[in-house]
Amino acid sequence: MKNNLADLNDHLFMQFERLADESLTPEQIKREAKRGAAMVAVADQIIRSASVQLAAARLVSDHGLDPTPHIPAVVRAKQSLQIEGKKQ
Repeated sequence: MKNNLADLNDHLFMQFERLADESLTPEQIKREAKRGAAMVAVADQIIRSASVQLAAARLVSDHGLDPTPHIPAVVRAKQSLQIEGKKQ
């Protein structure tokens, strides 16, 4: 996976910083605001998808089964690093 939820957070904060740039012209602000709205819409869908995956994992786990296949890939990767004792 090229991007993960941590990257999403970084992208949203970078957009916030662009919007806060006081040197932008009104036209640039308008363009960044439109871009920011599109980013938020996509981010919302990404977060909803991850939430559904985590809810599925929780349901599977509550029934005594291995939830790993239902956990978003980024979470599995972090868990693997922690189990192996590697620092992130």
